Amino acid sequence: MLPAFSPIFRRLLPVVTFERLLRFWRTMAQQTGDGVQCFVGDLPSSLKPSPGPSVLDAEVDHRFALLVSPGQWALLEGEQISPHHYAVSITFAQGIIEDFINKQNLPVVAEAMPHRPEEQSGPSIAEQLTLGLLEILNSDSTSFSPEPSLQDSLQASQVKVLSQVIAQIRQSLDLAEILNKAVTAVQKFLFVDRLVIYQFHYHQPSLASVGEESTLAPKPRQQYGEVTYEARRSPEIDTMLGIMTENDCFSQVLSYEQKYLKGAVVAVNDIENHYSSSYCLVGLLQRYQVRAKLVAPIIVEEQLWGLLIAHQCHHPRQWLDSEKNFLGQIGEHLAVAIVQSLLYSEVQNQKNNFEKRVIERTKELRDTLMAAQAANLLKSQFINNISHELRTPLTSIIGLSGTLLRWFDHPTSLPPAKQQYYLLNIQENGKKLLNQINNIIQLSQLESGQTALNIQSFSLHTLAQTVIHSLMGVAVKQQINLELDYQINLGQDQFCADQERLDQILTQLLNNALKFTPAEGTVILRIWKEKNQAIFQVEDTGIGINEQQLPVLFEAFKVVGDSYTSFYETGGVGLALTKQLVELHGGYIEVESSPGQGTIFTSIIPQQSLPLATKGPVQDKLDAVMPFNSSVIVIEQDEEIATLICELLTVANYQVIWLIDTTNALQQVELLQPGLIIVDGDFADVTEVTRGIKKSRRISKVTVFLLSESLSSAEWQALSQKGIDDYLLKPLQPELLLQRVQSIQQEPLR
Repeated sequence: MLPAFSPIFRRLLPVVTFERLLRFWRTMAQQTGDGVQCFVGDLPSSLKPSPGPSVLDAEVDHRFALLVSPGQWALLEGEQISPHHYAVSITFAQGIIEDFINKQNLPVVAEAMPHRPEEQSGPSIAEQLTLGLLEILNSDSTSFSPEPSLQDSLQASQVKVLSQVIAQIRQSLDLAEILNKAVTAVQKFLFVDRLVIYQFHYHQPSLASVGEESTLAPKPRQQYGEVTYEARRSPEIDTMLGIMTENDCFSQVLSYEQKYLKGAVVAVNDIENHYSSSYCLVGLLQRYQVRAKLVAPIIVEEQLWGLLIAHQCHHPRQWLDSEKNFLGQIGEHLAVAIVQSLLYSEVQNQKNNFEKRVIERTKELRDTLMAAQAANLLKSQFINNISHELRTPLTSIIGLSGTLLRWFDHPTSLPPAKQQYYLLNIQENGKKLLNQINNIIQLSQLESGQTALNIQSFSLHTLAQTVIHSLMGVAVKQQINLELDYQINLGQDQFCADQERLDQILTQLLNNALKFTPAEGTVILRIWKEKNQAIFQVEDTGIGINEQQLPVLFEAFKVVGDSYTSFYETGGVGLALTKQLVELHGGYIEVESSPGQGTIFTSIIPQQSLPLATKGPVQDKLDAVMPFNSSVIVIEQDEEIATLICELLTVANYQVIWLIDTTNALQQVELLQPGLIIVDGDFADVTEVTRGIKKSRRISKVTVFLLSESLSSAEWQALSQKGIDDYLLKPLQPELLLQRVQSIQQEPLR
């Protein structure tokens, strides 16, 4: 157990012997007369181990004696490692002693400084020191070979430190705390300059970096390391904390990993001799003043987790067998602490995951409950609203028809004009009732995907005039100005869509505007075209809608605000149906409103493609370029890929509809009748959807393209037999995509 104070003389000595050496130093100072100084005391705190409230802290007694004379310098240092023994160093080296004096700021006078060799009066002090040391050291046989009592003391100290480390492992689950305190205690006990834990990190090389050869001869794991924990004898020792090294330096040490995996503890007394052939490793160690080292492995689950390394700086050190065994035992106990920490972390992760699943499941149940409550509330609102809507016209019908029946036997008592008024009122309320029921049925069909568009070419001007004419009587009756702002040249007003549905959309929006606009107000229908879209805008000067009510405006069976039901009748179906019809065309509807100032509804409807059966001469010319249905459905979850495909095909004049997944894909295909379907997804899911599409009698011939990152010949053969017509590999090539889509008409459908 040798300290690191001087390269000249180091021994383990009994306390009695060390005390004799201290007295000898004082005697030398008294006998040599004037010009000689002697300093005896404790080692200053800057060189003592850092104190800390830990069960692993050990009391270490550092003492020194310095003799300074013009003819000789001598420094005696001792560290008490047990109640009965000191680790002692004696040096006469002028450079080391000068450093010691400067660090400790000792008041050495100029007269006591040594003379140059040519000025020294004689070797008398050196001779006295030499003879005195030989007498003291030779009088105690423990100077050179430890007695059993010393061995017992060292073993007892080792057992004490081991017990403290084990106790710390049992008391704490904090791995960082355990390792920090362990390296501090071991560094103090071994009296080394630096003790570190060097932790390895492994990663398997990827196939892309290794290449195809890896399938025949896998390359070994790449590894690198990092100093993660450290304890130093003093701040003057350079820190290595956080230092990272690649395994290139270690690879020059043959089979070092296999050696450590077998539990070997490696002692290097002098790195310059031991690693003479490894310039990389010697250079790395010399950079941090390492001259000798003792290394013990930390093996966790049959893998080299790290190394426990003791560093002796500046000069070699002969490591004792007891020190090797001790460091190896510490490494084994630290491995236990690491396994314990890993198990605890795994338990904590499982606990956290379980808690997370419980929270998620609770949220799902809460959301389900809230959805059920919302559905129940919606049902109640619907019943209240629809019962009001149905009860009012039914009351009028039953009441007026009953009056007619009552006066049937006395026709002269009821004037013909009165009878005609009753009949007209019955008819009007009957139509209102029928319209309400039809709206509910249509909304249900739209939400279930059972409604198809009847696409045809028609005049937007004719449509606008028809709608305005049908509602002009209502506007005149309510004293409202109903105006048409038509902004399309008559020669460009042809449009392809479902004329009946557009009529229904405009009628509903205008009816709404008339219903919520007071007398002397104005309702305007504006129509214009932008590129391939028709824009229908209905503006009124009515009561307006609060901003808080806008989010539920288009929800089915919702009534926007109590003020509306106070003045007007509404079942909450009309706007929901309008939104569904707009979206069925691939368009969207927006609303702007300010309370007391009015409301603006804007519907954007894209131009639709004519079915094959209704194509005219102009369309026949287009077929020469694009003879198949130009409508394309893209089923793709990845937004970036879907956007790329949609942009490419739209620029090429294809009508593109994007579906995120295959849910309700069959109903959408039956509804939209595309010429091409591009689908990405799981093979089983894709083949199931394709089978349904190919078997449906409601769908005309359609081509199905599969998107895939990779596809073997066997997989393609199986997929082609299940109705898939072609495939494209990702990443997509734009030119190839357009080329394959344009060549559909040249390839027979399977």
